[in-house]
Amino acid sequence: MRLVHQAKRQLNIWAILSFVFVLLILLPNLLIATHFFSPPNENWQHIKDYLLLDIISNTLVLMTITGLLTTIIGTSLAWVVTVYQFPFRNFFRWGLILPLAIPPFIGAYTYHGMLNYTGVIQSTLRNQFNINVNQDYFNIMTMPGAIFIFTMFLFPYVFVITKSFFQNQSASIIENARLLGGGPFEIFFRVILPISRAAIVGGVTIVMLEVINDYGVVKYYGIQTFITSIFQTWFAMDDIDSAFKLAGTLMVVVIAILLLEKFLRGRKRFSYTTTKVRPIQAKRVDGFKGWLLTVYCLLIFTFAFAIPVVQLIHWIFMTYRRILTIEFIVLVKNSFFAASISAIIVVLIGLIIANYTRIHQGVVPKVFSKITVLGYSVPGAIIAIGVITIFLALDQWIYSIFAFFGENPIIVFRTSVIMLISAYVIRFLAVGYNSIEAGFEKVGSSFTEASRILGASTIRTFFRVDIPMIRGAIMGGFILVFVDILKELPLTMLLQPFNFHTLATKAFQYANDEMISEAASASMLIIFLSGICIFFFHKVLDKEGQS
Repeated sequence: MRLVHQAKRQLNIWAILSFVFVLLILLPNLLIATHFFSPPNENWQHIKDYLLLDIISNTLVLMTITGLLTTIIGTSLAWVVTVYQFPFRNFFRWGLILPLAIPPFIGAYTYHGMLNYTGVIQSTLRNQFNINVNQDYFNIMTMPGAIFIFTMFLFPYVFVITKSFFQNQSASIIENARLLGGGPFEIFFRVILPISRAAIVGGVTIVMLEVINDYGVVKYYGIQTFITSIFQTWFAMDDIDSAFKLAGTLMVVVIAILLLEKFLRGRKRFSYTTTKVRPIQAKRVDGFKGWLLTVYCLLIFTFAFAIPVVQLIHWIFMTYRRILTIEFIVLVKNSFFAASISAIIVVLIGLIIANYTRIHQGVVPKVFSKITVLGYSVPGAIIAIGVITIFLALDQWIYSIFAFFGENPIIVFRTSVIMLISAYVIRFLAVGYNSIEAGFEKVGSSFTEASRILGASTIRTFFRVDIPMIRGAIMGGFILVFVDILKELPLTMLLQPFNFHTLATKAFQYANDEMISEAASASMLIIFLSGICIFFFHKVLDKEGQS
């Protein structure tokens, strides 16, 4: 009775809209769950008997080894730039985040282009030094090569989250450990790692979900995973039922990862015993040791950002006269249109749900918040299958209405950009929501409560008080979603309308057709825009927060 009374009391425009949006997020996944238990056909039986074990094995190997390597690199770099002062440290604090601006599939074809027989490395060895090398040593299109690509371009997820955690720790933790005789390595492994376990696990979980969601790297390198199998089953075999079952199996893997994350985070909680918390002050390291830290950071930065960017710029100078045409301008327009509209919708929905969960307490708002955040953990291919099923049913319903009146249907949703934008919104709503929710938590609720006491309605308070106070969070959410959509490949490949290409899909198409240098212009524009946003968030806004 108490829950029913609470639900009635909270029933308002915010609750109704939030319920509708959360239902739309859940609907594609519910459809996949229902189709997963349908009777199997011959294709699925063949996949299950002969292919499924390899698919699961390849996916788990990629996830596990990439997760381990990104943990080592990301955590060590975060510790180094937080605790030690060495040459060029201030640059590496934000420069090591820049690899996030490069989608892994762009890094994959860039490295392949450099290392293959006609690439710059082997050509230089042959022409300048008369050295012919064994091709096996330069073949990056293998499982280890894919792991290298994922590690280089995904480790910043662990680096950013862990660095943020380290920066907020008290200097007294390290000082007390030193007083007790602990050396640098002992302090790191016995004190810092245990208290930062939750932050590290959170970053690694994002990395593993990104590996699962990837299509470009594994397709280009010829590695069979869940995502490539879904594409092949759907397009090559025209078997959406088997694609549903693959998607359902992948959802089981995703749920297992999320449960594992919760287990690894553990139940231990660490808190301060005093309100006087001094942040960690970087210890100056001079001489050989200081330059050794610089070399370590520079080595990772070079492989993860500098080398691919320099190679792409070289290819642009070779091909820009052929590529920078009206067709390229259309690509830019398509990318900006889809990303902008989707980001605006995400921000609007995020504002509504975040405001509802903020002004109401109870089980329902908490559930809505969890569902919204968990949306990002669902791979794009799964969302695409669910969305296209919904739009096929919607088109069938519209067709039946027009047929009843003896007319031909004039609206077809499944071949329109509306379907693609809907999938973007479902996939990236969590990104915008997290930014807005963080903004609400920062400003608190005192100003909202004061406005309500003065007689303003929740809607008037929302527009006149709340939104102006979280403008930065709103803009931040918009830019983060915009950049993520700009780099998105699997969703766009599956749902793009006929003759509708984006910068990401066109770059992948060029690379897949072995026109690697022609893919550079679209790739570099994606990297440039993403890099500007990363610099803005982790340099400019960081200074504003300190002032």
